[in-house]
Amino acid sequence: MTNSGNSFSRRLFLGGLLAGPASAALGAPLERSLVPRPRPQQGDHIADAAQLLERAGLSGKVAFAIADLGTGALLETHRPELGLPPASVAKSVTALYALDALGPEYRFTTRLIATGPIAGGRLEGDLVLVGGGDPTLDTDQLGDLAAQLRANGVVEVAGRFLYHAGALPMVPAIDPDQPPQVGYNPALSGLNLNFNRVHFEWRRASDGYAVTMDARARRHSPAVGVARMLVVDRTTPVYTYASKGGIDEWTVARGALGAEGARWLPVRRPALYCAEVFQTLARAQGIALGAPEVLKGSAEAFQIGRIDSAPLSEILHDMLKYSTNVTAEVVGLAATIARGGQPQSLAQSGQAMTEWMASRMGAPKARFVDHSGLGEASRLSPLDLVRTLAIAAPEGQLRPLLKEVPLRDGSGRPLPEHPVEVVAKTGTLNFVSALAGYIGRPGGRQMAFAIFSADEERRARIRPEEMERPPGGRAWLTRARMLQHDLLRRWAGTYA
Repeated sequence: MTNSGNSFSRRLFLGGLLAGPASAALGAPLERSLVPRPRPQQGDHIADAAQLLERAGLSGKVAFAIADLGTGALLETHRPELGLPPASVAKSVTALYALDALGPEYRFTTRLIATGPIAGGRLEGDLVLVGGGDPTLDTDQLGDLAAQLRANGVVEVAGRFLYHAGALPMVPAIDPDQPPQVGYNPALSGLNLNFNRVHFEWRRASDGYAVTMDARARRHSPAVGVARMLVVDRTTPVYTYASKGGIDEWTVARGALGAEGARWLPVRRPALYCAEVFQTLARAQGIALGAPEVLKGSAEAFQIGRIDSAPLSEILHDMLKYSTNVTAEVVGLAATIARGGQPQSLAQSGQAMTEWMASRMGAPKARFVDHSGLGEASRLSPLDLVRTLAIAAPEGQLRPLLKEVPLRDGSGRPLPEHPVEVVAKTGTLNFVSALAGYIGRPGGRQMAFAIFSADEERRARIRPEEMERPPGGRAWLTRARMLQHDLLRRWAGTYA
């Protein structure tokens, strides 16, 4: 583990954001550009920001800021100090937080250890599956770990099969206010598998439905016993969840299924899920293991197998590309622990990231209740995020991890071969939309921007059964995204 605590310099070219003439204006909301607005080329028709806001007709609140990375000058703002839910844009802060604490080469490790010697193919002791928190571990990798066990000469285990997930705290759900069935809101632990989701598949049969629950990957798809599904006759709710006897018990309304289909459901006991799947994969190698048991305390042991994750930089690239909540929460927790914290919840670790944001990035008003942005109580302002993006820019660690966002015309169609490039992170919750990153012409002016939109009143009125598809949610989101692209197109034409 490396600690790069000084990787993000506070010296900054940010004269325009942290000191100098602009600082006098930072005490009040900045509603207009701090520098003269360049005139568009003759023949160009670039609507100003006020016109774009009016045309969007977006309910709720909108705030944005864009700054020149070369000078630190704020170019254009609208309510830049307004704190709004950042949604998954929070993951860009989490990426910086993790890189600062762990370093880009950090790897998570999952190990097999033995508490006794191996003689004649028999392990004279216990076998322990030890998690290091790897958020990317999948069933195929567990299969490789089982193959390592066999390759090391083990065909029989005399003792118990234990598992240990204490590298990270057990978190029952990322956000307890989400619907129980959404796969992006599972539990977390020091042993995670398949992003802590189980694959539920159904097919209509002559006597009802054939249902499977498995730990699906490319090469292996073992059935699981830690989660069960029952198809029942009812209209609503579509899904119910209950924990019974250590099992995730699900029911689904028959009328919602159709002829066939599949979806991922969250796992509430990820460590047991991982251990159970490993037990099945070991059996496929001819190694019979006892029922998984939790390791209590510690034991003298030696390593007989391990799986290392990809470097943190690759993990973060995929996290930002696919917006995986499990990855964000795990790397955030790991970063807090590496910095000396002992978080027992996501809220505690989110608070540690909040304090880091204030001290390292000069953003005292930011507030995080988790690391993924799923919790709606997190707050971040465009100005604080632009400042953070600007501080990170000289190090060059974040920008390559962000996803390319094509500029679009007024109808939403991509503009091919546009000379201005945008890389950014999107964020979406019900009636919340955010976009933040970098914009500029290669070899020319580079800028950091953040755009937040939220209708918190409409979000608060959503009933539990509407959370997956709230009335009006899709239309609102479409308008919010069109506004984002209108602003990007404006900034590309005006400043880049």
